[in-house]
Amino acid sequence: MKTLKFLYILPLVLLISISCEQEVITLEPPPVIEVPPPSGSSGSADFTKFITVGNSYVAGMQGQALFNDGQVNSLAKIMATQLAFAGGTSTFNQPDINSVNGFNPISSNVGAGVILGRLVLFDPDGAGPRTAAPTPAKFPGSTVTCPTTVTTPALPAPYNTSDFPTAFTGNKATLNNFGVPLIYLAQTLTPATGGPASAANPAYSPFYARFASSPSPDGVTGSRIITDAKAAAGSFYLIWLGFDDVLLYAATGAANTGPGVPAGTYPMTSTAAFTAQLNAALNDPSIGLLTGTTFKGVIGNIPKFTDLPYFYTVPWNTITLDEATATSLTTSLANNYNGLLNQLVAGSVITAAERDKRKLTYVAGKNGVLLTDESLTDLTPYMTGPAAALLPYARARQANSTDLVPLATGSVLGTCFGGSPQAVFGVSYPVSDQFILTATETTEILTRTAEYNSAIATAVTNNSTRLALADVNKAYSDFVTAKGALINGVTITPSFAPPTGAFSEDGLHPNARGNAFTANVFIDAINAKFTATVPKADLSKYGATGLPVNP
Repeated sequence: MKTLKFLYILPLVLLISISCEQEVITLEPPPVIEVPPPSGSSGSADFTKFITVGNSYVAGMQGQALFNDGQVNSLAKIMATQLAFAGGTSTFNQPDINSVNGFNPISSNVGAGVILGRLVLFDPDGAGPRTAAPTPAKFPGSTVTCPTTVTTPALPAPYNTSDFPTAFTGNKATLNNFGVPLIYLAQTLTPATGGPASAANPAYSPFYARFASSPSPDGVTGSRIITDAKAAAGSFYLIWLGFDDVLLYAATGAANTGPGVPAGTYPMTSTAAFTAQLNAALNDPSIGLLTGTTFKGVIGNIPKFTDLPYFYTVPWNTITLDEATATSLTTSLANNYNGLLNQLVAGSVITAAERDKRKLTYVAGKNGVLLTDESLTDLTPYMTGPAAALLPYARARQANSTDLVPLATGSVLGTCFGGSPQAVFGVSYPVSDQFILTATETTEILTRTAEYNSAIATAVTNNSTRLALADVNKAYSDFVTAKGALINGVTITPSFAPPTGAFSEDGLHPNARGNAFTANVFIDAINAKFTATVPKADLSKYGATGLPVNP
């Protein structure tokens, strides 16, 4: 055994001896290979002064807020960067928001003094960055006393550190980006968007008022988004308007205004009104962008809302129950409700088909979200006496595969109505209409979107020598159908999940990398229409959604 040990040691000693006699090798860094910047040409267009006008997507909104990094990586800014390689200028001025976390107009309650910032992915086992100030009860991470066995997804929540938009202190006369978050097409045409800030003026936008060339004191006089963009006198324009005319309605569950519907719901613009407003924005004799100007430009059409992860991240059957809970719900709720439905069929109040659609079934595992369907027969008159306890279920049914559960609904599921553990939203108590999109509502919104896109296509055809059409609708649909893409060596997917997601935490607006992807859709349209060779944005140079925050 000793001999064996020696034999093992000897080669090591020889190796050390030999290595000591070798020359010391000096490592040199590899040569730096300089990659020349991309270059291109403007073709028949002129990119000398690039101006953009639009809504949230143009402004740079991400995670429900407008904030510094979002603006730096806005669609408008990325487009300007690429056009600079084809005759444009590196100067592109935006109305800087000067806020790290921005202002979240959806989650904030300004009247109650609750000002919240952008959404952030968070660790559901901790409080995260949202404990410095009161958090609305509807968001995960807030204190909710509600014993429940339902499993719901961990969703993004807003920062409490935020800033309400203050007046833009830069030079308004040199602005290039006139993108304003959360505006209807009609709001670009009225001075009321710039003020005054009052309950009597629903058109008011603090995002526009802060940089309007002449904020309106009365809602009648003053500047408008369209007139400010036109006055900028650009040589080339990007126009992307109208998305919010359908998207805000979809994002609030297609809830119609009326009794029992929360304030803040948004109607869809009629097709006739949209067409007239688009024509005014482009061709009105006094304010139309094309009237009295010679610029060329590109217009984006409207993506289908169903291609945004806000509407498909939370499954329709996200309610996960254990066997004991499923059995208890069947006994305490389903049997009673289903029995009443049978009686109403016998009394010819509802049809057997409607009964079957409404019947509740609870099983161990995944179950459809319990919801309110406004298209169902209102059973309120029949829920009296012994059936009075069933009154909340007057239009109730469970979701099926044709229903869409918006992302915001995930923050409500599993919480309790009135703090009662027997009334769990989505499980034993129906969520209201604004938290669900039925198949009928989805069809209605998609039909309206197609009508808007037809109006946009017609406007481009009528100005075929000056305008190109960016088919963002098709690009997003193809992206979702393919479930992602490999571009510039990075994988992107139609989700907000890091590290590949192309959308920000709100599931509606692209993140920086998604904006670069979208910019390339516009660039393709520009190159095809004006025989230009604008280089595409390199997606590897833009970041995706950040990893969840650790408390």
